[in-house]
Amino acid sequence: MKRFSLLFIISAFAVFCFSQPKREVRAVWLTTIGGIDWPHSYARSASSVERQKAELCAILDRLQRANINTVLLQTRVRGTMIYPSAYEPWDGCLSGVPGLSPGYDALRFAVDECHRRGMELHAWVVTIPVGRWNALGCRRLRKRYPGLVRRIGDEGFMNPESSRTAEYLADICAEITRGYDIDGIHLDYIRYPETWRMKVSREEGRRHITDIVRAVSSRVKALKPWVKMSCSPIGKFSDLSRYDSNGWNAYARVCQDAQGWLREGLMDELFPMMYFRGDNFFPFAVDWAENSCGRIVAPGLGIYFMSPRERDWPLCDITRELEVLRGLGMGHAYFRSKFFTDNVKGIYDYASDVFCPYPALVPPMTWESGCQPSAPYGLAVKADTVTNVTTLSWSHQVKDSVAVLFNVYSSRSCPVDVNDARNLMMVNRRSRSIIVPSDPSRHYAVTAVDRYGNESEALQEHYAGVINSEQGLYADLLECDGHSLSLPSKSGILDASYLTIEDIAGRIVATRPYFSRYADVSVIDEGVYVLRSLGRNGVNHRLGTFVIKRR
Repeated sequence: MKRFSLLFIISAFAVFCFSQPKREVRAVWLTTIGGIDWPHSYARSASSVERQKAELCAILDRLQRANINTVLLQTRVRGTMIYPSAYEPWDGCLSGVPGLSPGYDALRFAVDECHRRGMELHAWVVTIPVGRWNALGCRRLRKRYPGLVRRIGDEGFMNPESSRTAEYLADICAEITRGYDIDGIHLDYIRYPETWRMKVSREEGRRHITDIVRAVSSRVKALKPWVKMSCSPIGKFSDLSRYDSNGWNAYARVCQDAQGWLREGLMDELFPMMYFRGDNFFPFAVDWAENSCGRIVAPGLGIYFMSPRERDWPLCDITRELEVLRGLGMGHAYFRSKFFTDNVKGIYDYASDVFCPYPALVPPMTWESGCQPSAPYGLAVKADTVTNVTTLSWSHQVKDSVAVLFNVYSSRSCPVDVNDARNLMMVNRRSRSIIVPSDPSRHYAVTAVDRYGNESEALQEHYAGVINSEQGLYADLLECDGHSLSLPSKSGILDASYLTIEDIAGRIVATRPYFSRYADVSVIDEGVYVLRSLGRNGVNHRLGTFVIKRR
């Protein structure tokens, strides 16, 4: 049995004072450079390839159990790749030898495995830095494009002021987008190096960086408009009226106009690197939220600072940041994956057991497309008494221009409330059937979701009481105007003097006397409820379902 500290229990209580969001980005950066997150072994034979794959699957399984829905996988490392590229050589993290193939396509494998678990995979592309001056990636790039790479110390950097940089990075991102079923392109280090001796104004510098972003975005969106464009800007956008960035910010210091990229539609999502605490975090988080332009912002949290080898932050520093971000309607991202899955100071336990105990969908890209896909149809629920499993299957009319995925919901009340995150059972399924343990008390619903994240109306499980399947109305649906509930007539054999009102999870939210024809429900939140009679001996009977809706 797990033992939680008093702080952990208090934090848990604080979180559950708020409803669990159905839509929220929950991301991790999965770093491949040097294999610091993955891989921890080299692929040089058939058996070692399988071992490397199994290691990634174990990481993804652990992320899935914590309800992570977005994996930012480092794909371009330092002028090197984890897939067979026409532009750059293999990175050495996979085979142990730069330029040597590991014998499989790691990016394709990772995409498939993330999708198998209902998670998005975003190809993390390190843009301006290309590694050590004489390392394979930098050396080949210098030979192919003389004068494009500048040397600072022992490191090489692509020149952000050259139009060739924008074109080259756009070519790479187009290659990834065209060749792989990715969900996003994530640009890292899309800025001036802090050690770069700028000879142009900051305004002109911002134009140069924005030109690169625009070139990449236009190429990616022309191929697959549903692929999310994102980046990881410096955690403080600029100085605030009451809080100074102390000289380290995105806009003035390294020429990242990240909020402008949201306004212009060049970015769908931002993951600001907010590896700070206290007044260096909260005011700047509010600034990102207020300037999101309706797009997705999921600040990155520096959980690596909880390591005793780093700054030994306490867990409560991170949990407070998570709670505030949720209150602001923002997502969150962990840097890095290994610190999360290693459960440093209990962060994994807190995330999986307290803060995110239920799955969440990624918010839809309504600015790209707001069209609702058609709903599934023909939901069949077949129980096998021999194996004690139930098979759910459904159909869908393939007439949408964008491929559809499916979300499955389940609860012990019917109809299933698909607006409640607690009822999310499986997300982003590509198949049209699933097998679950048999449970006669559970009901199911299925929705279709397109690649932009738009969700269809719910297909509810067939129920003997259905009188209008298109609207999901039930024979035991009671009349309710949002304030007053019409009660069924009490039969002579019913000894009940009281009624209980339960939510879709089966929890009693109110009791009412059973004497008149109506019950007051004006103080109960909107939603779907079950009405039961309560007898003298504790025996209850289901009297019907009702919906409280006031708008």
